[in-house]
Amino acid sequence: MKVNYEFGSDNHSGIHPKIIKEIDSVNKGFSLAYGDDEYTKEAINRFKENFGKDIDVYFVGNGTAANILCLKAITNSFNSIICPETAHLNVHECCGPEKFLGCKIETVETTDGKLTTDLIKQKIVGVGDVHMAQPKVVSITQVSELGTIYTPQEIKKISDFAHKHNMLLHMDGARLCNAAAYLNSSLSKITRDVGVDLLSFGGTKNGMMFGDAVVFFDKKLSKNFEFYRKQGMHLTSKMRFISAQFNAFFKNNLWLKNAEHANSMAELLSEKLKDLPNFIITQKVESNAVFVKIPKKLNSKILKKYFFHVFNKEQNIIRLMCSYNTKSEDIIKFTQFLKKIEK
Repeated sequence: MKVNYEFGSDNHSGIHPKIIKEIDSVNKGFSLAYGDDEYTKEAINRFKENFGKDIDVYFVGNGTAANILCLKAITNSFNSIICPETAHLNVHECCGPEKFLGCKIETVETTDGKLTTDLIKQKIVGVGDVHMAQPKVVSITQVSELGTIYTPQEIKKISDFAHKHNMLLHMDGARLCNAAAYLNSSLSKITRDVGVDLLSFGGTKNGMMFGDAVVFFDKKLSKNFEFYRKQGMHLTSKMRFISAQFNAFFKNNLWLKNAEHANSMAELLSEKLKDLPNFIITQKVESNAVFVKIPKKLNSKILKKYFFHVFNKEQNIIRLMCSYNTKSEDIIKFTQFLKKIEK
């Protein structure tokens, strides 16, 4: 039996045809390397159109590099970074932050993947004490690893709190586009306008082939970043093939259309799952992710035909993802299959 991968991750989706076309269009002749090409300059301008003119933007190969390298620019090895226990920084970076930053990752237990000022407060200890890690960064993920979304008001409250305590606010924006689509917001209104200091911006989960951007909303923070990027092995020589993707991504709001579709498919999936009594949705469906608690005995039956990740082994909560190319008919087939094996 063929295994289907469409609901396992938005990383499982292919590359949007318009992005493929854009990559092909720059694959003609010769162009300067290491970001000195006209396509990279155009991509940087597109970021400035969406986030503001007075920013610094740097392209890297993937989200792990974006997260670690931008944090490298603003931390010392005696600092701590506060994040949810479910954060990619803590769970899925293979100890990369600890290895390359030398910082202490201070994790906070949450019920929905989101930090609050009350949760952050408990980790601000030992300030000025030479024997203890010094809190420097609050890192939030938008969309959170549990599919939930921070409102602009929630982000502003966190950024004000962080700045009051001489800390900076970093946002892992691997699925920021899905959050903007859900909130019916511009990208700027849920980042720089509410006090985010630096952003890891991803496109891979929303139709791109590869490539992320590091965005500094305060240019003073980006001092020496170009050297950290080179030292961190992410100064891409043929950078135009990353930049071209972002040019297509922002052209005619492709990023938004892709995210809106993925979100709407997740909403449809959640509605269909509500008809199945043994499938209990555990988090608000606000993006392109649906978290579902299912009887453990169904795992092997489903995995024979549909791939998924188990996100909570104790409660057997699985994650189902939609993407820009998820089709409604695939959701109907999937939920019909679930209904059949549920009996």
